[in-house]
Amino acid sequence: MASSSRAALAVLMLSWAAVLAAASLDMSPVTFQAGYMPLFGGGNLVPSPGGRSSVRLKLDRHTGSGFVSKSAYHHGFFSASIKLPDDDTAGVVVAFYLSNADVFPGNHDEVDFELLGNRRGHEWRVQTNIYGNGSTSRGREERYLLPFDPTLRPHAYAVAWTPTAILFYVDGTPIREVVRVPAMGGDFPSKPMSVYATIWDGSAWATEGGRYKVDYAFAPFAADFSSLVLSGCPVAAAADDLVAADAKCQVAVMTAYCAVMTPAKRAAMWRFRRRYLLYTVCHDMYRYNGTIFPECDADGSERDDFHKWGESKRVSPSSRGYKQQRADMAVAVAAPGRPDTWPAIGTLRVD
Repeated sequence: MASSSRAALAVLMLSWAAVLAAASLDMSPVTFQAGYMPLFGGGNLVPSPGGRSSVRLKLDRHTGSGFVSKSAYHHGFFSASIKLPDDDTAGVVVAFYLSNADVFPGNHDEVDFELLGNRRGHEWRVQTNIYGNGSTSRGREERYLLPFDPTLRPHAYAVAWTPTAILFYVDGTPIREVVRVPAMGGDFPSKPMSVYATIWDGSAWATEGGRYKVDYAFAPFAADFSSLVLSGCPVAAAADDLVAADAKCQVAVMTAYCAVMTPAKRAAMWRFRRRYLLYTVCHDMYRYNGTIFPECDADGSERDDFHKWGESKRVSPSSRGYKQQRADMAVAVAAPGRPDTWPAIGTLRVD
């Protein structure tokens, strides 16, 4: 290679490196006061003093509560650490999600984490979902158990949303990947969305299809939110400099580690799914009369693990792990100096 060509290549590589460095995604937490504002609930929304690091959402027989980001975002990484209420929480729903239903009520987009309460002694469940352009008649739900007791301490629930894919994370491990394919059409969320957090009464459906309702003898139910990350491309009025800023932000989102599915991350995701995935619409042959969504498992490699109604043959609800984790917590409290950590989800093995 001629020296001039090598020099040109070096300049190009340095320029590209400079672009990536300049477009790096800031994933540090924001204060509640800086990034969010109350949505509903009055006194049932309780920020930490000064609105600095955390906020408590409560549900009682009068109202639930919630908050919303001050800005809408066009792609990004959004995360919250959540500690869930204990005891009998049947019918209680704690949600962390993206939506634009306030701006597009007839054809809104949505990306959901819904944490579903349960009867005393039974596990919380987590549900993920996406909608594009009001496609609520084509729900893309998945439900999971968790490898920890989510009432003991906060755990991080996060969404990485890019123009080409959506990744759902729990404690840094991806649990679901929705890749945008042409056949999805407008079902892939693409319009700017705000970030929401709520607690509310989902008695009609949340616990065993509505069989068990919220028992307000156990109220108030409180969920604590902390480590709030709003790392995306905020929507602003159009202008040349703002358009350029948004383009740089989109590069940052697309190239961030949270948005890139590496082989190691995909292996961790499949380990999680084989052990904790309870239901997926991708293998529900009854709900949509045999229709398989285009972004689903095309080669059918998961199919043998599921019944025709979408429920797992491998995973079943139980109270496994909770008693042992509570015992471990008691030991940790009684023994100062014991490491205050749990094994990473990605280290779990398939039974």
